[in-house]
Amino acid sequence: MGKIMKNLGEAELEIMQVIWHAENPVTSNYILKELQGLRKWQLSTLMTSLSRLSDKGFVTCDRETGMNLYTFIISENEYKAKEGKHFLEKLYNSSIQNMVETLYSSKVIKTSDMDELRKFLDELEDGQ
Repeated sequence: MGKIMKNLGEAELEIMQVIWHAENPVTSNYILKELQGLRKWQLSTLMTSLSRLSDKGFVTCDRETGMNLYTFIISENEYKAKEGKHFLEKLYNSSIQNMVETLYSSKVIKTSDMDELRKFLDELEDGQ
């Protein structure tokens, strides 16, 4: 991807999660329904956010069917990889070891989490 990916605000991320997890393109009413309990939005508020997401290059809107159908342009994995890299650079000087050490020493992650991580890494190595 040639251009720089923008960051998502909290509400925009919630909207994107609805779009990413849907199997097909979705309408604004579908998104509004899925966000019930998280956001008490009017349709106009959602439409403003969808317009911003379109401007940022995250979604596209297909109007050919007579309904506005929203589809993601940037996948969830693309966004997570970019945000994860930025997070690691900003807080842990690009060191996964620093991150794990900090989380473990502050008891955010437990020994069982470390065991799970160790098993996962072993499986990754075995797969290559």
